[in-house]
Amino acid sequence: MTHTAWDAIIVGGGPAGLSAALMLGRSRRRVLVIDAGEPRNRFASHMHGVLGHDGTPPGELLARGRAEASVYGVEFVDAHVTSVTTTADSVEVTTASATHNARALIVATGITDDLPPVPGLAERWGETVLHCPYCHGWEVRDQRIGVLLTSPMGLHQAELARQLSAQVTVFTSGIAGVDAAARARLAARGVIVIDEPVVEVTGESSAISEVRVGAGLGADGRGIPIDALFIAGTPRPHDGFLSQLGLTRIDGPMGELIEVDPLGRTSDPRVWAVGNVVAPFANVPVSMGNGSMTGAAVNATLTAEDFDRAVAAGEAADATEFWEGHYGRSERVWSGQPNAMLVSLIAELDPERGRAIDLGCGEGGDAIWLAEQGFEVLGIDISATATTRAERAARERGLGEERVRFEASDLTRATFPGHAQLVTANFFQAPMSFARSAILRRAANALAPGGYLLLVSHASPPSWSDGEHSNHGGFITPPDEMAGLELDPTKWEVVVAELRTRTITDPNGEFATIDDSVVAVRRR
Repeated sequence: MTHTAWDAIIVGGGPAGLSAALMLGRSRRRVLVIDAGEPRNRFASHMHGVLGHDGTPPGELLARGRAEASVYGVEFVDAHVTSVTTTADSVEVTTASATHNARALIVATGITDDLPPVPGLAERWGETVLHCPYCHGWEVRDQRIGVLLTSPMGLHQAELARQLSAQVTVFTSGIAGVDAAARARLAARGVIVIDEPVVEVTGESSAISEVRVGAGLGADGRGIPIDALFIAGTPRPHDGFLSQLGLTRIDGPMGELIEVDPLGRTSDPRVWAVGNVVAPFANVPVSMGNGSMTGAAVNATLTAEDFDRAVAAGEAADATEFWEGHYGRSERVWSGQPNAMLVSLIAELDPERGRAIDLGCGEGGDAIWLAEQGFEVLGIDISATATTRAERAARERGLGEERVRFEASDLTRATFPGHAQLVTANFFQAPMSFARSAILRRAANALAPGGYLLLVSHASPPSWSDGEHSNHGGFITPPDEMAGLELDPTKWEVVVAELRTRTITDPNGEFATIDDSVVAVRRR
């Protein structure tokens, strides 16, 4: 089964994902939550530090959250997501049994806490082997508390443990070493430091009686009496299914994570991420709050897009009428030759041959030439008259649909296939208002890393004119172009942004010149 009408898909039904779903559902968005049923805190019997829910079992909170979101029409599927792809307009989420499409994706899949391979740790995880002094510390106050270091950050955990009990032992063998200053700091409050390797955690059932240290299991080691053991596992984010997107990542003290802005947006404008998958340190209340904000941010983004589309629909009606009239006045408008600036740019940059998109393709001159250079081309124009002629011209040149195809579409609503190597728009100008920069930004997002956006535009009137040459709807300079694109310089490389003068023939058959704005940017 394939759904195509979701406003948002949320992968992960934990506190962050459910909070986002609640905000979107209450905003009358059609929302699907895909949940694998593996919340991070499922090993704990109770949550603490969650206002209004202190001591509540984690599963009870999630069941209540599902019920609340369902009231607002949020739907749920229990499944693992296997892959995600995006275009400029949508996101496709695949599970083992279905594919779902939406306008936005929120990733709230959490993490797994990978523990050292010490016998006795994993089977006590969430019971007497604990990760958070704030979540579980009160329950083990005044007991014999151990802290097993897995990174230097564990020293902070040790200091927090000392606030809970005067009987704290720190086991350092999980890191390269603890310097003299840190040892002195711990000793100042009576914390015992043991450097011998931890080889086993023992006790009846989930209880701990000893942490054994020494050369190995058995009589060679010695036992340290402990009642509870804190350890910061190595966080492993559940984000492998996003690998095809090439999202920007950052390396920090908790490992390499997807980079997000304060509202959870990733480097892909259709994808947000929230909760432990991007913030392993976040507890349940923090994840809930961040999920709520991300859900609201997604709704605001979709709302703005809805208004943009409504405005564009009105503009498109005027544009369709104009361009159908433009092409209908003669049997052919195209000169029969590709844009000379495009030809020189392709020779200069030599982009990788692959998928190409030609915006405002007209009767297909540039798209056909690109196909003949080895690209697989989609040409899009608002005029059905123009694209029909383009199809006929391509077939006359012996080019099948596997090399070049054409689509008559309002570009503000057109779907751009992803992972393109080239997006080009040549003299993409009109005498009426239209969402030119927004279309170009959307199309640019369809580029694969290393792909080029090439733009050639009228920058000045022809030398023979009186300055009123307005058939193209105004002039564009390279700075104007770059300002309208609003591209993140950390994600895009400006290769060309300059005026280039072109020789043409004026109406009297004489040579003349005209300035073109030429911009080429490459996705990093």
